[in-house]
Amino acid sequence: QVQLVESGGALVQPGGSLRLSCAASGLTFSSYEVSWYRQAPGKERELVASIYRNSASTTYADSAKGRFTISRDNARSASYLQMNSLKPEDTAVYYCMAFDRWYNFWGQGTQVTVSS
Repeated sequence: QVQLVESGGALVQPGGSLRLSCAASGLTFSSYEVSWYRQAPGKERELVASIYRNSASTTYADSAKGRFTISRDNARSASYLQMNSLKPEDTAVYYCMAFDRWYNFWGQGTQVTVSS
């Protein structure tokens, strides 16, 4: 059974940092691309960042460029999203997704709240 478990969400002040983690099990993690998404209340889920299987390539939403860094550790079957200079508009539930051409697997999400 494939499981993705996000952690690291918290309440943080504007300008602060958080590191989200996504722990995967039940799949050959290195064979999957990984993306982080977020969904704010009343809004559609949006893509934040993606990283390819060998970590050679990453992409970011404009809102994340220069502030967020996606990474992965295939040996640990994990992905990370380092978020710096957080803004109130970054408040959302953050999800990781592992996907290939046939399947996609989602975690349950972790809440990030940016507020003073």
